[in-house]
Amino acid sequence: MEGELKTLSMDEGLVARQAAGAVLADVREIGEFAEGHIPGAINIPLSTLGPDVAVTLTNKSAPVFVYCRSGRRSQAAGEKLVSFGYSDVTNIGGILDYAGELEK
Repeated sequence: MEGELKTLSMDEGLVARQAAGAVLADVREIGEFAEGHIPGAINIPLSTLGPDVAVTLTNKSAPVFVYCRSGRRSQAAGEKLVSFGYSDVTNIGGILDYAGELEK
């Protein structure tokens, strides 16, 4: 649904993200991101997430998949993105559920 935050599991989300060519946003803090993140992810810390995110995420109708450590911050970040007018946002939960290689 447009304008609503969607939810998928980490595994489902990574497959869907690939198919959609979506942006993958890690909303953990900069230090957490530097310790290891899902390959291809960009870092948009929840603590700095504001309307100016449009500088980074320029297309508000493009799919955006968000994750954090456990899924709590990504839920909040996804809700914020929807409130900023992003129409295709999916929370894929926490990196704790990710079994693949990490990028540093």
